[in-house]
Amino acid sequence: SAFGIGNSLPFIGFGVDPALRISVFDELTLGEGFDGVTQVQGFHSESRAFHFQGTITHIHSVSVSEQMVQKLRGKNEFTVLVTLKQDHLNSGVILSIHHSEHRFLELESSGQRSEVRLHYRTKGQQDHTEVFPYSLADDQWHKVSVAVSASHVILHVDCNRIYERVVEPPYMDIPEDTSFWLGQRNAAHGFFKVNAAIKTSFPEYIIAQTTCPTCNDFHGLVQKIMELQDILAKTSSKLSRAEEKMNGLDGCYCERTCSVKGVVYREDESWTDGCRNCTCTNGTVQCEAISCPPPQCPAGTAPAYVKGACCKECQLSPFSSLPPVGHDFCSEGNGCMENSDCVNLEAGDCCVCKDGFRPLRDDNAYCEDIDECAEGKHYCRENTMCVNTPGSFMCICHTGYIRIDDYSCTEHDECLSGLHNCDENALCFNMVGGHSCSCKPGYTGNGTVCKAMCDGLCQNGGTCVSPNNCVCQQGFTGKRCETDIDECADGFVECDSKSTCVNLPGWYHCECRDGYHDNGLFSANGESCIDINECKTGRNTCANDTVCFNLEGGYDCRCPHGHNCTGDCIHDNKVKHSGQIWVLDSDRCSVCSCQAGQVMCRRMVCDCDNPNADLFCCPECDPRLSSQCLHQNGLLTYGSGDTWVENCQQCQCLQGQVDCWPLPCPPVDCEFTVVPEGECCPRCVTDPCQADTIRNDITKTCTDEHNISRFSGSSWIKHGTECTLCQCKVSC
Repeated sequence: SAFGIGNSLPFIGFGVDPALRISVFDELTLGEGFDGVTQVQGFHSESRAFHFQGTITHIHSVSVSEQMVQKLRGKNEFTVLVTLKQDHLNSGVILSIHHSEHRFLELESSGQRSEVRLHYRTKGQQDHTEVFPYSLADDQWHKVSVAVSASHVILHVDCNRIYERVVEPPYMDIPEDTSFWLGQRNAAHGFFKVNAAIKTSFPEYIIAQTTCPTCNDFHGLVQKIMELQDILAKTSSKLSRAEEKMNGLDGCYCERTCSVKGVVYREDESWTDGCRNCTCTNGTVQCEAISCPPPQCPAGTAPAYVKGACCKECQLSPFSSLPPVGHDFCSEGNGCMENSDCVNLEAGDCCVCKDGFRPLRDDNAYCEDIDECAEGKHYCRENTMCVNTPGSFMCICHTGYIRIDDYSCTEHDECLSGLHNCDENALCFNMVGGHSCSCKPGYTGNGTVCKAMCDGLCQNGGTCVSPNNCVCQQGFTGKRCETDIDECADGFVECDSKSTCVNLPGWYHCECRDGYHDNGLFSANGESCIDINECKTGRNTCANDTVCFNLEGGYDCRCPHGHNCTGDCIHDNKVKHSGQIWVLDSDRCSVCSCQAGQVMCRRMVCDCDNPNADLFCCPECDPRLSSQCLHQNGLLTYGSGDTWVENCQQCQCLQGQVDCWPLPCPPVDCEFTVVPEGECCPRCVTDPCQADTIRNDITKTCTDEHNISRFSGSSWIKHGTECTLCQCKVSC
């Protein structure tokens, strides 16, 4: 990679797509709260620097927003360049590309916690935050560069590489109606406000002399290898199946045939079916009635049908004697075929077509089906559909109707029968041919899906399950889940004697006491805390005239026998006299004192009754309305110093500004982790199939059913199936 300066803006080279450059200030809608606009020369184009000030910082790009989203959509390699100046202790969003509640790319600076945060979405559609401990809020101009190359992120500040990390690659399939904002997250200015001047650019091209591929190049290569492996496996499987079929077809000649009454006829083969001539044409049977010429009979004979013949033949005149009454001529053999019935008469028998059939010739021996539906000879009424059957027809009910009798259907009341798709918290209304759904009072939605409404909304991640009824996340209680359960105070937790219970929003943590540190096992109850040898590590404040003596959980500054020691302390390489009290230079809210060679520090005690209370150290003592903050839902107001949890983030109101950071979670040292539903922190699991996160190592592989090696973390469709997804999850 290369690093340099171009027109007062930093740039970094990672093979950035030249199409990614865009001038973000060409068209902007400016809101209130600006005290001036300064023209500056940007990177290859003129840009503007704006000073954000006041309670409303409404900057929303118009056409540029669409261009920006279009340029970034689907990209996994880009660089964000920012030049900014931020007030002391100020916190806010520098730029934000978000859709609904999801932040696809957001850069945030917190002066209160001295952090730069990069928010983005991962491929698994999960929100992720990368925190870089660094303070930009010092009222000085800084040049900031955030370069993303697949899973590689580098942060530069003032041409110095500050952090370089490997993270989960950002998911940049950004929806069409995504918003792009500068200086805040959206139009609800109660979220954040930034007192900073910002000029932002995306470089058009980078002049980079690189011999090594970028992280994005490497990931792209790995992805292509995985895709080629999958294509190879699928092709091999298809080829194997094709070879099996070809082997079975080696001695086979295939042609279109017709099957009639169990008899197979070849292409163009003809046969007689009753009194019809039929032919097999392209696998389809085509028949037509036999045409009979009029017979020319000599004297003494007359045309008559003969059994087994379709046309009349010349026959001698019938015997004149009459048979006895009731004689069964039909039993002696007749010429009535499949759809015709034989009927006895006085002097012989005759054929009559069955109901629903018509004669093919005048003696009724051969008959064909009548299509009552096509000829309108049916009795189907409204709300039905006629379907022809051999010798008859059926009346089928239209969708949404039920049968009354064989010919009639009436409207089906889906609401009464329960055959509807309305939500359990919706009302069903029967309609002609269907039904409609409407959510009950206290619920909102389209009727098929209804969600409960709670006045004031459920706080701290709670879920509204019924009108004004919140189900709280673990660690919270109250009607609106507004109260954090203090597991430490309520006696739910028993930490080891070398640790102390620290209550946090929604959970707790056993933290090592002063003088102890964790041995790396991070046990939940603090058993992994061990003593720090302050004397060996140099973490003591004993003056030169005393001797450091390590104790369990601390140390002692002892005066050698026969010496007269001062009891002074060494703090920040400065001598502090015994009994001296001072305020820390790095933290004006902490007071320290020197006592017998040991420095003792504590947070300043806040007395809100004191009119001279330091509002910076004691924000809860600030009574001004301008110091209050609006909650993200726009319905709640917090006082300065108040804290709350929102979407697994801990938020705090300080002098009218809201700052949110990822909820701190205890460390987990395991291969497979899962975040349970309704919780924010991962827990260890032993089954990789249940895990949300797996430490994938692409040097580890699996072998699939076709003996093809798969990288750890890769997925593929099982060969021969469409609905079975396989994944390589290696545990070592």
